[in-house]
Amino acid sequence: MTPPIDAHVRLDTHPTHPSAVTAVLTGTQTRVAAMALEAADWNVAATNVLVLARIDHEEPYWAADAAKHLIAKGITAEITPRLQRAMDEEWIWANHPMSWCWTRSEIREVSQQAQKIHDDIRHGRLLIHAHAHDGYVTSAVGTYVGPGGESVHLLDEDHLRRVIATFDSPGQALMAFESAHAAAMRLGPAPLTDTERAAIEARSVFGVTTAKSEPSRPEPETVPVYLADTGDHDALLDTFLNTHGEFERWRTWSDATTHAIHESQTLRIERIHETPAHETAWTVAAYETPVSDRVWVLTATSATPAPVLNRLLEHLADGLDTAISPRVSEKMVTAATQPLSDAGWNHTVDGRWIRWTSPAGDAGVQFDAFSAQHPSQNIATWTIWADRSPDQGRPAWAITASPHTPAPLLADLSHTLAHETGTRQTHPADREHRTNLITNPTAIPTVPADPTIRRSR
Repeated sequence: MTPPIDAHVRLDTHPTHPSAVTAVLTGTQTRVAAMALEAADWNVAATNVLVLARIDHEEPYWAADAAKHLIAKGITAEITPRLQRAMDEEWIWANHPMSWCWTRSEIREVSQQAQKIHDDIRHGRLLIHAHAHDGYVTSAVGTYVGPGGESVHLLDEDHLRRVIATFDSPGQALMAFESAHAAAMRLGPAPLTDTERAAIEARSVFGVTTAKSEPSRPEPETVPVYLADTGDHDALLDTFLNTHGEFERWRTWSDATTHAIHESQTLRIERIHETPAHETAWTVAAYETPVSDRVWVLTATSATPAPVLNRLLEHLADGLDTAISPRVSEKMVTAATQPLSDAGWNHTVDGRWIRWTSPAGDAGVQFDAFSAQHPSQNIATWTIWADRSPDQGRPAWAITASPHTPAPLLADLSHTLAHETGTRQTHPADREHRTNLITNPTAIPTVPADPTIRRSR
């Protein structure tokens, strides 16, 4: 039996990087644990704090592997619940460029080879002589340092970078590279990619925490749903996908966007993370068939209250309506807005605009009769807003919908606006947001796991 070592390793998601993992070490023998992690390419970020930041976004998988090796050495390894969820999840790549990779393990094998090339370059084991970019892909030529080090040609970037040719000498490799890339050849390594820069930042700046303890928050007040707090949209999407298996989360080539696609391939949800409050953060699009044009489209800005978005997502999960509806009619408009009329919202007509406004004038639904006459174009015909109408300035948040958006969906949103309530903090502006670099490694801010991965089924 392996004797226990007085070292405790707490593994958690990184406070600022979407997929990186942190390790906080405590005990009298932390150096033993640190050496084991450093050997596995973890980087020291602060006293007794290490970070695993890779360019293939596979940190949760390798953190689980590290935990097994630590336990085998007699070191206590604790995995936080949110990191465990990330470890339990698997990615599905949309249109992975290496078509011969059929399984997740095959994809991981390719990315691990790319990670090794990246690490060899970063640690000076692979010296890059020159690079070239032909407008589509980056190539490079380099030589492994040390006795007998071979020279190689590299193709692509980040998790797709691979060796495509080997040579006995740097001279042979450079001559062949110049012959193939004479016009685009540049000396030295290629500029860092966004992914590489993000990994460097995750390794060098551990995170942020509050400069002083925040005062206790006041009790939230109950308000009409359209005045409720924005909430955590990423957590909302995570919950939706975890409870509705008919939707799959698809990873794109950027961590900035998540796609949720219905199993029928005719309903697609796009979530753009970290957008300004007044910009579009959600787009819902419906298609008659997986390969047809859009039938209808709906967008929501980043500040849309969480209860309103939740109602929208739940309606989408309750049943699909992607069939092309008849031309927008008075009957359809009446059905979509009946809950507002029943709740006593003010109804006005101003030229092409028909509006339903809350009794307090702080929210409304607007129908554009002119754009409704162009059903072949997915232009904004409906606008749901709060604070001020679009013609009075920029609303606090807004939802727009095209002409063929199903009336039941619009009616459901109308009912939510007219009858539902939510909560908001009474004085959010009073809360301080000052930050500084972490000095106490145990005070790691809580952040959700990477939203771009989905639980395998």
